[in-house]
Amino acid sequence: MKEYKYLPRVNSPEELKSLTERELPAYCAEARDFMVDEVTRHGGHLASNLGITELTVAIHRVFDAPHDHIIFDVGHQAYVHKMITGRKGAFDTLRTPGGLSGFTLRRESEYDPFGAGHSSTSLSAALGFAEADKLSGSDAYTVCVMGDGAFTGGMIHEAMNNCKPDMRLIIILNENRMSISKNRGAFASYLSRIRVSRGYARFKKTTKSALSHVPLIGKPLTHLLEKIRDVLKKIFYRENLFEQLGLSYVGPVNGNDCKRVEEKLRLAKDTGKTCVVHVCTKKGKGYAPAEKSPDKYHSVHPGKTEGETFNRVFCDELIKCAERNKKIVAVTAAMGLGTGLRPFEERFPVRYFDVGIAEEHAVTFAAGLAANG
Repeated sequence: MKEYKYLPRVNSPEELKSLTERELPAYCAEARDFMVDEVTRHGGHLASNLGITELTVAIHRVFDAPHDHIIFDVGHQAYVHKMITGRKGAFDTLRTPGGLSGFTLRRESEYDPFGAGHSSTSLSAALGFAEADKLSGSDAYTVCVMGDGAFTGGMIHEAMNNCKPDMRLIIILNENRMSISKNRGAFASYLSRIRVSRGYARFKKTTKSALSHVPLIGKPLTHLLEKIRDVLKKIFYRENLFEQLGLSYVGPVNGNDCKRVEEKLRLAKDTGKTCVVHVCTKKGKGYAPAEKSPDKYHSVHPGKTEGETFNRVFCDELIKCAERNKKIVAVTAAMGLGTGLRPFEERFPVRYFDVGIAEEHAVTFAAGLAANG
């Protein structure tokens, strides 16, 4: 068994906060080694958890769980969260009957405020928590952690439409350009266009601070420059979707840099308002095979599967049927690899549809295809 220096020291968020800034990279490296060892032996989700390590560490250092609520979109990316919150010793039981759940689970820990199996439910739940806190007078923050793939599901947009600017709600948008398979659709393309200059953001903050201290004319001058800034921003950067909805926006920031993520999360927290923090992470980070093929290491089975699998037989038969009947198509919700449909896509690319993580759309879309022959 590998010897670890920092992992044994951290079994709670408070113990994580006791680590120095210099010790964090080593802790994250050990956390990744631990996950690779456990997941390749026992099975589980790997690539997504490797990518979100520093982000999870930063969240627990900035916020105060379980008083603050941390809600993960797709609970299978919460392995580091489980390790930090005292469940590291149970990883050899991961995804076994009576063992550690592969997802967030309310009955498993007070640090799991909401259960999540698949995608796009987190923001609706987070809104419920934030509104409940507001009604009860609680000062708790709600932190919603979701990947860019979640935005291919319509439920996220429905929830976004109900976000209010004055809530203690932090929405972390983790852009890793992958859901399970590569992201498809307009929103994935949109994200690549809304990245704003980090230098611009720093300049804005520094200038505002300096001008506000100028006697008499400081505040009026600051207000004038903000008006000019807004006009220039619309010309050069384009106001992004989140700002158009009245929400604050911070980012993008390297999500695999603990220090930078902590800085942005503290900035978002200090606003006291609903804020979107846009981070960019590398799925599979720290484990070369997963970095090279994050889709193949999305979910790892214990040991190697020999011989035929259900998915392989299913796809082979579907291809045979499709060769005889040109009206047969395949529809998947970001699970081309997971359902074994990749060979169908290669054989019939025009008759293969990946609609993103949007199961309700996939079913209704398929019904439309069928209704029209």
